[in-house]
Amino acid sequence: MGETSNSAPLGVTGVLSTWLAETTLEHIPVRVRERVKHLLLDGIGCALVGAQLDWSRIGVEAITALESGTSPLIGWGGRTTGAAAAAMLNSSFIQGFELDDYHPLAPLHSASILLPAILAAADGMDGPIAGDTVLLAAVRGFEIGPRIGLGLHGGEMLTRGWHSGPVFGTFTAAAAAGTVYGLDAAGFEDALGIAATQSGGLMAAQFESMVKRMQHGFAARNGLYAAKLAAGGYVGIKRVLEREYGGFLSTFGEGHNPDPAAIIAALGERWETEKIAVKPYAAMGGLHAAIDAALELRAADGFDPAAVERISIAMSEPVFNHGGWAAVRPLEPIGAQMNVAYATAVALLDGAALADQFSSERINADDVWRLIERTDARHDPDLDLLPADEQQTTTVEITYRTGRNARVTVSHPRGTGGNLLSNQDVVDKYRSLTQRLLSPERRRDIERAVLGIEQLDDVSELTGLLTPAVASALG
Repeated sequence: MGETSNSAPLGVTGVLSTWLAETTLEHIPVRVRERVKHLLLDGIGCALVGAQLDWSRIGVEAITALESGTSPLIGWGGRTTGAAAAAMLNSSFIQGFELDDYHPLAPLHSASILLPAILAAADGMDGPIAGDTVLLAAVRGFEIGPRIGLGLHGGEMLTRGWHSGPVFGTFTAAAAAGTVYGLDAAGFEDALGIAATQSGGLMAAQFESMVKRMQHGFAARNGLYAAKLAAGGYVGIKRVLEREYGGFLSTFGEGHNPDPAAIIAALGERWETEKIAVKPYAAMGGLHAAIDAALELRAADGFDPAAVERISIAMSEPVFNHGGWAAVRPLEPIGAQMNVAYATAVALLDGAALADQFSSERINADDVWRLIERTDARHDPDLDLLPADEQQTTTVEITYRTGRNARVTVSHPRGTGGNLLSNQDVVDKYRSLTQRLLSPERRRDIERAVLGIEQLDDVSELTGLLTPAVASALG
């Protein structure tokens, strides 16, 4: 592969690619390794839920008709396709029902990108890929994507209309797959450069289209391609993060003062992985504060949906732009999962925001729409002045016909900040998600394989547990 060192070791891209090449499991605190294993388990649970949803089936039939190969699809009973297509489709399953992890400051869904890229890369290797390599690949991927997102001020990308995950996520996949391929520092620089030029994604995908489910899959596929090309000696864009003309930060951050120092600040000392949120609700992460507030209001004495005159929701600019748009009937499931008025209404009525609350039948129910029609979501500029880790802050206020008001503000919704789901909470979520989909034996074997992944001699042992067919999570 030529030179083993990168082109500018002291530049941002150089520091990052050197860290990727030199970091081993021994450099990673045990608590971070354990958290990563649980994040992988959460992603697998989400994939099994999403594998046989209607939009996933449409994607599988279309793509497998176009691409053939030996890479397996999760939950499809031995159905295979090409490696890049498998990475894209398996990612779309994890993203299939808005249940997967997210970074609250640099929004992306990391497991949906890195896990499919790792499995696809491992499937194409001549020999077995041990579980400790998979764990290292996952740690590197979980850490890199959010850091590059912070360089573009994270949620600001959503405000500007970019789907931030596919913008940051190509780097995640390249780092993870590049680990499987054994890239050195120069190889990682090439992989990052090839990944960066494939970044993109429009946030309008959140409305009526199915493509929101697959856009992180584009990042998984593109990052896989980037790592494989780099492993084969293909030269990528050098110093891609800091290039002044046509570089990643200068182009995606044009006019918005990107911060390259944020990408490598305390690299290897402060772990962005530990900030990644595991979702308790099947909705866009920015809506979780509103859902928490709605559940608290529902539990309060005197809650009466029939007596509601008005619901007011105040949000910061990034969250409002992402989820504060006016819902119009009929609403598709993807739109319901991205809309604060719907998520708040269904949480108030049902006391939950999981799969049943986003079924087509529930979305079309009159009681939900009566509350939506009484809901006003607005941008509160004062919330934009809060520290970055508090900009999910949301206030939900109910005004009743009697004139009584009830109001709740949530700054750190369940799953974020000091309210992270514990590792045991993640295990419980996995078991709950898969209870109707897997036999007890298969559910237990997957859990053991993932939580003890560093003991696996070959990751194909895990893949073999993931590929048998599952039923649709929506019946």
